Amino acid sequence: MNLPALAPWQQRAYAQAAEALAAGHFGHATLITGPAMIGKRLLAEHLAQRVLCLTPCADGAPCGTCKACSLFAARAQMEAAELRPDGSLAHPWGHSAHPDLLLLGYENHPKTGKPRAEIVIDQIRALTAAMGLTAQLGGAQVVIVDPADAVNWSAWNAILKTLEEPQPGRYLWLLASSPAQLPATIRSRCQRLELRLPPRAEALAWLRARGHSAALAEEALDAARGHPGLADAWAAGDGLALRREVVEAVAALRRGRAVPSDIAQRWVADGRAEERLRHLAEYALRAATEQPQAPAVRGLSLCFEAANRARGLLRTTVRADLAVLEALLPWLPARAAGG
Repeated sequence: MNLPALAPWQQRAYAQAAEALAAGHFGHATLITGPAMIGKRLLAEHLAQRVLCLTPCADGAPCGTCKACSLFAARAQMEAAELRPDGSLAHPWGHSAHPDLLLLGYENHPKTGKPRAEIVIDQIRALTAAMGLTAQLGGAQVVIVDPADAVNWSAWNAILKTLEEPQPGRYLWLLASSPAQLPATIRSRCQRLELRLPPRAEALAWLRARGHSAALAEEALDAARGHPGLADAWAAGDGLALRREVVEAVAALRRGRAVPSDIAQRWVADGRAEERLRHLAEYALRAATEQPQAPAVRGLSLCFEAANRARGLLRTTVRADLAVLEALLPWLPARAAGG
């Protein structure tokens, strides 16, 4: 299969990396950062095809026809799908048949068969062992860790030697939405390639090209605070409807017309509590920018932090309704007002 085309903001980062590759300045280890759903994985895979191609075009672009490109394009998912905590595929386009492209992400626990909530040390050890082997096709070798901010903290020690003793033609790309969660010893040994939110006009044009009406694109992009990836996902599904539900629940709480525990029960009933909490965090952040008064900002900051903390709790053994309840309590009238 062919990868989806790069969006304009991804293309700019790709061009930056391609220029560094051509000049021999692209490092062994690169930290690819940017907001979740901005397209870090797609960027990394396009770059991987570029460096793995055995007969690149004059400008360095992959030929698309050599053995490496053919193997790169051959994709398959595991029999038991590997999933992220939000239920999306850990490897959106499947595992590649190219023997020198290694994709490391959330895997299923070998004993329970259930998706893991983090990337564990055994995975990292297998990765470092693979990077010590000769590339099977005689070219480059690429390892993509996605998301790197899900790597178990203790597992990072297993990769330090690989970072400190790079080998020619070996590339390790760490994808992270929250790079501050990575140890400083890791971050300091990586170059950084950053994906930023695009200008509004560019994001709207991209959304229109994706088939969304002008009105829907505007609404979705406003709701996502300028994030085109989020806006596209919400506009394509029922994300905007879910956001409206969250906003209505918040309004009812702030007016004292709803009971937090009742809302918490409803939000977990259909298994979409994490999505609602994400909308809740986004709404708090946007509200804070629209209400610059100090007490309001303090209260909304507490709401934002509580929503994100609850999202983390959903991945633990804490009861889901209690985690959601913790996120809703700061919206009660006195607290949300900064009191």
